[in-house]
Amino acid sequence: MNENYRHRRLLQLLLEKKALSTTEIVDQLEISPATARRDINKLAQQGRLKKVRNGAESIQSFPADYQYSPVIHNIDEKQRIAQAASQLCQDGDSIILTCGSTMKMLGEHLCGRKLQIITNFIPLANKLIENNHEDIVIMGGQYNRNKAITLSLNQGESPYAANIMFTSGKGFTTEGLYKTDMIIANSEQRLSAKAGKYVVLLDSTKLGQQVGMLFTKLQDIDLLITGKHAEPELIQALKEKGLSVMLV
Repeated sequence: MNENYRHRRLLQLLLEKKALSTTEIVDQLEISPATARRDINKLAQQGRLKKVRNGAESIQSFPADYQYSPVIHNIDEKQRIAQAASQLCQDGDSIILTCGSTMKMLGEHLCGRKLQIITNFIPLANKLIENNHEDIVIMGGQYNRNKAITLSLNQGESPYAANIMFTSGKGFTTEGLYKTDMIIANSEQRLSAKAGKYVVLLDSTKLGQQVGMLFTKLQDIDLLITGKHAEPELIQALKEKGLSVMLV
């Protein structure tokens, strides 16, 4: 197990458990006590955990009674969208997945493949770790309880780049993609600047909806994947403006 993976796994365990003894870290990561102490010291120096006597504590943690379990609408359609999106990814690609139920479904389709998955969506990261996906990048930052994501306070250029970025939103018109959460939108905007291909996954009920802020203009979107029951007139209008659309 290399150092980067150990560190990601240790931080994720702390996020779930709040605190771990050195012995627990040794057992969970199957490493030596010396390696465990070295990892704790290094991550503490980076400000990513709190070093305590005989162990470590998380700087951020889930509330004990909190579980991320949103009501998911249009599950069948979202599953078809996620399946179609997964087929765009090639072995060796680096993929950015944002938050939401469709992203989690897509992550489940990609789990186990030879792909680097970059995300700040904690439920998705947990799922990938539980299923032993080998290459995961969990973006750091402040934990947002309601959205179950981490948000970076750094306003500079994102250090993450990818072949494809998948995202979703609350509405979509011939102007482009709309989102309602400006904090999340700001974080994602910096990511999208370094993605080779920008793909929107949106169930058909959200098409034609102008909700919140215009996040991404139509000309900056490479592909929209949506349900086969989308309004034909809107789909035709989007295609006439040059957008590639996949109906599933």
